[in-house]
Amino acid sequence: MKSSRLIAIIAALLPLVSSASDWKLVWSDEFDRPGLPDPEKWGYETGFVRNEEAQLYLANRKENTRVEGGQLIIEARKEKFTNPSYDAASFRNNKQTCEYTSGSLTTKDKHSWTYGRFEIRANLPTGRGTWPAIFTFGINKPLVRWPDCGEIDILEYVGFEPGLVHANVHTGKFNHTKKTGRGSMIKIDDAETAFHVYAMEWTPERMDFFVDDQKYFTCENDKGGDASWPFDKPQYLIINLAIGGAWGGTQGIDDAALPTRFEIDYVRIYQKAKTDS
Repeated sequence: MKSSRLIAIIAALLPLVSSASDWKLVWSDEFDRPGLPDPEKWGYETGFVRNEEAQLYLANRKENTRVEGGQLIIEARKEKFTNPSYDAASFRNNKQTCEYTSGSLTTKDKHSWTYGRFEIRANLPTGRGTWPAIFTFGINKPLVRWPDCGEIDILEYVGFEPGLVHANVHTGKFNHTKKTGRGSMIKIDDAETAFHVYAMEWTPERMDFFVDDQKYFTCENDKGGDASWPFDKPQYLIINLAIGGAWGGTQGIDDAALPTRFEIDYVRIYQKAKTDS
């Protein structure tokens, strides 16, 4: 009786073991080289980029983005700074100076992926007005623009709601501007004082979102075409720390909380191992 029960338990566990071993590491940054982020892996967003945010994103500036102590630090600061991307005719960069600076790292034009497990161990910043995010855009964004390129928000967090971690998926058919957004949230009481693993598993059929392996949101492929699932094409990764903006700034900005840091211990991307047919 005992042996047959043991055999049954092992048989039940085998698919789980097999499933876990299907994921193979294909790209990572362990942030073990002090200084500026690795230029072979990361580029920068610069200027005033999106969402009416208050911060100016700057490149190659250790005050805003650096590797130290085995971690990537993205730091938002309260400081007046001249906008090097200033253009009076620009829709976004028509401000000559800013009151806040920060950093936004991207793998755009360097690395992109179709499907996989995206895993980031991070400690979130504190302070009203902060808006850290880990997300992806389709590489075809310059051609089809947002939201048709698809956006996968592995993590979004706004400082005026401490402990609430969000995941969202935006497409042409499903997005917050149409009030048809797809997403969920989970309460992580120590998100600002402890490291947690934020992960997303993306296959042709679905996306699953996790904190420390606790799944809290699934977005299914409804087979509705690119308008609802443009996610059979490559996406690139962005990690940033915004200040203010259309969501993060709705309760104002607590200047006394600055500078504040978004700390990332590692970024690891896995994909399913290919098998011979």
